Amino acid sequence: MEVRVENGGSYEVGKSGWGKSLPVPSIQEIVINHGVKEQILEKIKAAVAAFFELPFQEKKKYAKAENETEGYGQNFVVSEHQKLDWSDMIYLLILPSQNRNFKFWPLFTREASEEYSREMQKIAEELQANFSVLMGLKRDGLKRLQGGELKQGIRKNYYPICSRPDLVLGCSPHSDGTSFTLLLQDDDVPGLQIKHNEAWVPVKPIPNSLVVNIGDATEIQSNGMYKSIEHRAIINEKKPRISIATFLFPDDEQEIGPVETMIDDQNHPKLYRNIKHVDYVREMFSRKMEGKAHSTQFMKLHDK
Repeated sequence: MEVRVENGGSYEVGKSGWGKSLPVPSIQEIVINHGVKEQILEKIKAAVAAFFELPFQEKKKYAKAENETEGYGQNFVVSEHQKLDWSDMIYLLILPSQNRNFKFWPLFTREASEEYSREMQKIAEELQANFSVLMGLKRDGLKRLQGGELKQGIRKNYYPICSRPDLVLGCSPHSDGTSFTLLLQDDDVPGLQIKHNEAWVPVKPIPNSLVVNIGDATEIQSNGMYKSIEHRAIINEKKPRISIATFLFPDDEQEIGPVETMIDDQNHPKLYRNIKHVDYVREMFSRKMEGKAHSTQFMKLHDK
């Protein structure tokens, strides 16, 4: 599995020099040679496209209930007056498998979703093991601290065309409250942008690659060494776009906070307080998506 970094360099995951080559202030990686068969990637893209091509009344059968995150419909809607994102989406809880609610799974998408999910979990486990080493732990260090296997959710997105793309966003600026997010982009239609040095930088799709975004949970656990990335999605006026985001995150009741190996009272004091992951996510939802500054800021300890 090879990772390409924004500056054009590359490195192999697991080698001793991996951490030193990361542009720590703003990490955004593109994973290639990940071992996932092209047919699995094409199959999930076709299933997602087929779902969003259904008539609205058919898609509505999978609609989420009020105050729930799973199902068809937008998240982070906290007011009847807020401006909604120019997008259509369905979110599914995938792992642990006993938490699956198949009433939200269109039958014709199940096989593709399950195959894709298994491959994403393998990549996530490798990422988690390597970040454990980067943080001075054994390969299973973060896995043990996070209560075992990372949980997984998948959000399938559809961004319709808009005659005035300058007036809307497909997805508002935010960072993810995850450990890691794996994004499969549309090969033909760009839309993802990351914030770097106060400017929005487009992430050009590379066929059959995965974008890896570091999430807030990893930023907190690394005591700010590995930053979560603020990103957004823009709209195309000529072509619709799909994407598939796989979220990997700790157990709800697991407490997250800086690991001891990342704290040095003299040079690297503890920057973030500890919090249960479920409470962190609730705080995120209550704030809608207001950019990265609002995601981890409430977690920071005040200077004494």
